[in-house]
Amino acid sequence: MIKNRLSQFMADKKIRSISKLAVDIKLDRRTLTAIYDEKNKGIDYETLDKLCDYFDCSVGDLLIHVKENKADTV
Repeated sequence: MIKNRLSQFMADKKIRSISKLAVDIKLDRRTLTAIYDEKNKGIDYETLDKLCDYFDCSVGDLLIHVKENKADTV
């Protein structure tokens, strides 16, 4: 499973609102909310690029792979 660390990056930068982030990086607030809440099915490259530029990180810093327990998926 792929997880993201958007909430951690926002906290580290003391950004308390998704709306502020949306204005800062010129992305739709609903898109960022879906990413933040991990309810999105994917993230397009342009969005990843803007987030990585803003937080001065790489994709691998923002997204992490978490192994699922096979017993949990049955």
